[in-house]
Amino acid sequence: MTSAARPALSAALGGCTIVIAVDRRSNELATALERHGASVRHAPALTIVPHIDDESLIEATRELIGTPPDIVVATTGVGFRGWMEAADEAGLLDDLQAVLADARIVARGPKARGAIQQAGFTADWVAESETSTELGDYLLAEGVAGRRVAVQHHGSGADGLDALFADAGADVVSLTVYRWGPPPDPAVVARSVLAAARGEVDAVLFTSAPGAAEWLATARRETALAAVAEKARTGRLLLAAVGPITAGPLFAEGITPLIAERGRLGSLVRAVVTHFGGGHAPAVETAAGRLELRSSAAVLGGRVIPLSRSSVSILGELFAARGDVVSRADLQSALPRSGSGPGDAAHAVDVAIARTREALGVPTLIRTVVKRGYRLDALTSEESS
Repeated sequence: MTSAARPALSAALGGCTIVIAVDRRSNELATALERHGASVRHAPALTIVPHIDDESLIEATRELIGTPPDIVVATTGVGFRGWMEAADEAGLLDDLQAVLADARIVARGPKARGAIQQAGFTADWVAESETSTELGDYLLAEGVAGRRVAVQHHGSGADGLDALFADAGADVVSLTVYRWGPPPDPAVVARSVLAAARGEVDAVLFTSAPGAAEWLATARRETALAAVAEKARTGRLLLAAVGPITAGPLFAEGITPLIAERGRLGSLVRAVVTHFGGGHAPAVETAAGRLELRSSAAVLGGRVIPLSRSSVSILGELFAARGDVVSRADLQSALPRSGSGPGDAAHAVDVAIARTREALGVPTLIRTVVKRGYRLDALTSEESS
């Protein structure tokens, strides 16, 4: 069955446009989001470049087979699987598996543990925080002096574990199984950043710290980082990370992301679905019901209502005012296109208001305030309690 034919699971993400800044397993992630009603844009900020043909990796593997390790450290799932694939390609897999069967294997998080299990082994210990710091502290407390330690690194390779263990007296063998490469299409990443800054995106999802860092770096180069951060602060843009390590670059920019509980793609999807479908998105209580605003729709009383770009822009200004009056001039400036003169501007606003009222199906939701502008028919705190 193709992804297009798979039944929808919910409409929780109806009207949401979600950017996935992911290379690996992006189609799987997109399909899961689409089954909840999302419109997905692919904008991988980096690519994973395997080292399958890298002689240094194969040579290090042969070295481990010749002189087996006491401890094997797996820092990433994709890296550990890539190592097994590289060994298989070189005809070394059986010998490597025999060596690993006698080693103590530790994992930096659940994804690395899953790859270890997939290869037929059991992780002896897993860092629950998914950090190299916790993993390093654990092994140092256990003692690594005089022991041979093989460390499989993540794409950037800069986790400090080699030096940490070597300084503690270990014989360290370093294995970088893949590296991060440039985005497949930098222009696509730039467009995703600008769309997020303009409010045309509801969420951006990240599955690696380097990918998150590169997407934010693109936002900085496009002078859009401040707008992205402001959208995130107000809740109009959700930035979501698969785990605390991935979230690091976002925290470094003062952005608080949504973090999946278990560090897996399925958990990330559930977290996003729960955010938008579970009443966690920003909302205004109105006489017609709870109102949420998305990049291409409104959700009113639980009903997803598709809207034009102009209607989203108009409603966005009224939504932000939360029942206060918004002038025609401010509404006109928010429209994607406007006329050339004052009369054209006033007419454009009136037309946009009329069309928005018609789409919402509740004409009184947007009130006209004579000679002043428009406002949402929002309930007071006493009325909504």
